[in-house]
Amino acid sequence: MVKKELTEAEIAESIPDLWQPLTPDQREFLAKNFTIQKYKKNETIYCEGETPNNLMCLLNGKVKIYKDGVGGRSQIIRVIKNKEYFAYRAYFAGENFVTAAAAFEPSTMCLIPMPVIVQLIQENPQLAMFFLRQLSKDLGISDERTVNLTQKHIRGRLAESLLFLKDTYGVEEDKCTLSIYLSREDLANLSNMTTSNAIRTLSNFAAEKLITIDGRKIKIIDEEKLKKISKIG
Repeated sequence: MVKKELTEAEIAESIPDLWQPLTPDQREFLAKNFTIQKYKKNETIYCEGETPNNLMCLLNGKVKIYKDGVGGRSQIIRVIKNKEYFAYRAYFAGENFVTAAAAFEPSTMCLIPMPVIVQLIQENPQLAMFFLRQLSKDLGISDERTVNLTQKHIRGRLAESLLFLKDTYGVEEDKCTLSIYLSREDLANLSNMTTSNAIRTLSNFAAEKLITIDGRKIKIIDEEKLKKISKIG
């Protein structure tokens, strides 16, 4: 773990939503408890069953939140993008982590002790509302994904996952290639299917000229058709 001295301007740029509603004294307090942590590709960030200690904000990189299910098969619950906060729900609930988190690629994030966050929330109603909004948005996304992953057929689930990754991480300069390179196993775990089904369905999408595949690079060719497949389920 790297304890890095940052200027207030650097911290404000790193966590703008959290920083903006704070008073000068609260900002000074937060700056003294701001820690930078770097993670390698595929490195575990926290494990299921661990006690939560810190609020985390992803500064750069990509992170997956997942849970091991029946037979050791993983299900990716969420993916985290830049400037997104996570790892705090369990602390507010008085629980240990019910999921695990790992880095898709080299990632950097800030860690703020949860007692610091609680003190700031108690002092600042605007910050409390910020976390209420975040938790409410996350719950809405979770509810929608639960229905989609359990009721849609394989083609609909994979199409939705590709569109979800595009919306979350965007595309490269060609405006088509997803800016995240997932293994087939991770893509399957995101889509609630076996790896063999993910490989076969990807190949079918490529044969139908909806996407092109180059190793882990996936280029979306016909987004509208993918949206129709996702909607039909």
